Amino acid sequence: MTELPAHLYLDRLGIPYQKLTFDESTEKGAASVARALGFRERQMVKTLIFEADGIRRALVMVGGDQNVVSGHLKKVFGSRNISMATSESVLALTGYAVGSIPPFHWQPDNFPSFLDSALMNEERLGVGAGVWGHEIVISPCDLVRASRCQVVNLTDKSKDVFF
Repeated sequence: MTELPAHLYLDRLGIPYQKLTFDESTEKGAASVARALGFRERQMVKTLIFEADGIRRALVMVGGDQNVVSGHLKKVFGSRNISMATSESVLALTGYAVGSIPPFHWQPDNFPSFLDSALMNEERLGVGAGVWGHEIVISPCDLVRASRCQVVNLTDKSKDVFF
């Protein structure tokens, strides 16, 4: 099986994971990947890049069936001017095309990364490996360690962002 930079990074850190593949002709999106691999959509993590004030960027990870609460994202960023990064700026920043961005190994130190707290309730999560058709399955705790992210509430309007 192909060794990708994301795999090598996890191997270097000694973080356990599973490599899975699915047909490259699978329709893009977390729901499609979940169906192809036999997971629930929530378990397939959307790796999103947001920008604040057109300058600062951060990685945001939520379940495939979840949407980010705008007000929560604004609190996390400390800014009201938040937008999704363009495909071009995502590629320039990460080196990966939208659709299979790994949530680790490409970030400089102290790059802000956030994982929705609801994902900590899952036994296993799937994240992009950097190439469409390749997925990494990892525990939530190991994903936190690999991505050096902060766990916050990004999707539940009824709860505070920080806990």
